[in-house]
Amino acid sequence: MERDVKRQEEEEDEEDVKGQEEEEEEDEEEDMKVQEEEDEEDEEDLMGPEEEEDDDEEDMTDKGVLGHENDDDDDEGSKTGGVEEEKKGGVRKRTPGIIYIGHIPPRLRPKHLRNMLTPYGEIGRIFLQPEDGVVKKKRRKAGSRGSNFTEGWVEFPDKRIAKRVASALHNTPMGNKKHHRFHSDLWSMKYLHRFHWTHLSERLVYEQTVLRQRLRTEVSQAKRETNFYIGNVDRSHSMDKRRRKEEAQGEQLVEKSWDFTQRQTEEEIQQKKRNQAKARFIQDKSQSTKSNQDKARLIQEKSKSNVSLLAKIFNSSRKQD
Repeated sequence: MERDVKRQEEEEDEEDVKGQEEEEEEDEEEDMKVQEEEDEEDEEDLMGPEEEEDDDEEDMTDKGVLGHENDDDDDEGSKTGGVEEEKKGGVRKRTPGIIYIGHIPPRLRPKHLRNMLTPYGEIGRIFLQPEDGVVKKKRRKAGSRGSNFTEGWVEFPDKRIAKRVASALHNTPMGNKKHHRFHSDLWSMKYLHRFHWTHLSERLVYEQTVLRQRLRTEVSQAKRETNFYIGNVDRSHSMDKRRRKEEAQGEQLVEKSWDFTQRQTEEEIQQKKRNQAKARFIQDKSQSTKSNQDKARLIQEKSKSNVSLLAKIFNSSRKQD
């Protein structure tokens, strides 16, 4: 069972890799077409490319999104989680910041996300959460090969730039131009305060462990069910063989029967209580009648003794007379 599961997982991974490669090729072709169309539109526009770039930079500075990075960053500071840069003759430590993206459009890849966010500031690490395997299998049955993503995290070396980007791009279109493939989708961003990349790594490790544990329990449950089914089949075969043997010998097979005690219903419990009360009433009544009869018998015996005593008294008085 474990080998079959591993083989199935390897086949699914190979299909995912093939599907992703095909989707990447299609994405590159579409990007080339969109780029050619944008170049043609730019040539037709009255404004030159240099003026457009200046206008874009002015718009970004008005929004407070465009961040200025220093290329001469210290390697040691980046390893410890902070990047140092010079500012007005002093040294300022830049703390990394992470943005959470709650909506990832279909066919959006990490390279697309990096290209779309790079103009706003320096980008660090990017992680996109793949969709669930059940949803993926349903899409495969429908004819779609590639895999989509549900949510993502983007790391900026400077948390101030991350805050600006999250506040400026939230609920805005992803594409600046109408012909952009993700123009109809909106950014869903949120800056995560006091959240580090190690927290995300720990969460991913925990999810992987939970997934492995669940897979292990499912495999063990399947093994138990299979063994139980095989045992029942073997037992039924042995019973059939024994029955045929006894029938051939002319003996009658006595089948075992099992009796199971069932819990009484509420009506049966109430009926039992009524019967007990009735029997108790009859018993008390019979005891009371018996005691009354005993009392009457005692009174009668006493009256008989009194009659004999009176008879003796009166008879003696008559004899004296």
